Amino acid sequence: MRKTNSKVRSASTPLALVAMLMTGTVFGADVDPALRSAMKRDLGLSGVQLAQYLKIERLAESQGKALRGQQGPNYAGSWIEKKADGEYKFIVATTSIAPQKAAAGVEIRQVRHKLADLEIAKARLDDVVKHGGKPPQGVYSWHVDPQTNSVVIGLANHAQDAAINFVAASATDSRVIRLETMAEAPRLMVALQGGNEYIASAGGQGGFYCSVGFSVTQAGSQGFATAGHCSDGEAGWGVFVAGGRRQPSVRVGTFTASTMPDDNETGPDRAWVTVDSGHTLSPSVYGYGAGDVAVRGSTEAPIGTALCRSGRTTGWHCGAIRAKNVTVSYSDASGNPDGTVTSLTQTTACAEGGDSGGSFITSTGQGQGVLSGGSGSCKGRQGQNGGGNTYFSPLNPILQTYGLTLKTSL
Repeated sequence: MRKTNSKVRSASTPLALVAMLMTGTVFGADVDPALRSAMKRDLGLSGVQLAQYLKIERLAESQGKALRGQQGPNYAGSWIEKKADGEYKFIVATTSIAPQKAAAGVEIRQVRHKLADLEIAKARLDDVVKHGGKPPQGVYSWHVDPQTNSVVIGLANHAQDAAINFVAASATDSRVIRLETMAEAPRLMVALQGGNEYIASAGGQGGFYCSVGFSVTQAGSQGFATAGHCSDGEAGWGVFVAGGRRQPSVRVGTFTASTMPDDNETGPDRAWVTVDSGHTLSPSVYGYGAGDVAVRGSTEAPIGTALCRSGRTTGWHCGAIRAKNVTVSYSDASGNPDGTVTSLTQTTACAEGGDSGGSFITSTGQGQGVLSGGSGSCKGRQGQNGGGNTYFSPLNPILQTYGLTLKTSL
């Protein structure tokens, strides 16, 4: 991974966010007040709608695995969906034509393609890139979308022919493909040095602003999970925080492990930082004036779940999970492919440069992942009613890969 102290990638945006190296408040309620307020603001929910949504979220969490098991090989995905009347339901898709009864709050929906078949089609697109073929210029991402029962390819409005050729090269069944035009190319969202936040630096001179994701431990050491692109995918970079007014930055830790694919590579965007002894990392996410949010676990949430993210540049913003296992081709300033990141989760929360590495967390305090990238900003409509586009690296694979234990308030 080449080192670039003065460059911001412009494809999907890994957003660096400094998690707080300080103690935080732990709330005893099921939903933290900061999250409740942010969800109502950013998702346009009334108090009644939020309460009904939370009821369905808990239903999905408690019954999701059992409902999937009932469908067996016919299972085609599941998600939380807002109906036309404003009510929420947990949708379970199936290719079975047998009549089925559903519990209150659950809808069984018949579709054409099994989830397993869609995942095979998506994997064939991944294989084109893994075996030396770059994504065509203008082809930004691809993922299985249970809600449309298809494999969605995100592309520029001029790249339809390129996308068709990409599908042909993969030998994927074109009948499962859906092309979706994206307004902007995804890009990495790191900010250049110049503020009082955590800075990732190769040699102490220059570097990238990033955000702490989640506090973790490993064999007696403490640290935090964050995005790999914050250190250009290299271990050994130093981590610095502001030393106070008119004081130099203070080194607080080191990137122990980091990965981010380069131009001709594919792979994850993830890292963990070891923080030196003497510093305190709390099991919470910084609330930017709204009260810190306690981390209670890392149970993976289904598609459609509302969640909020925290970042040094834009603070608290909320959205919903839109897709999982998304492959994103980041672009450079000229629009050329600049590394392909796999296994991301797409959300409708907004973010901007400098938010990279920051936390995504649900209303019940379940950590979901760390910000990798996105497109757009938090200005205007993109910052309201889930109008953004971001991607995060899921938290549980980071914990498993590096042998980390999540710090929680429990």
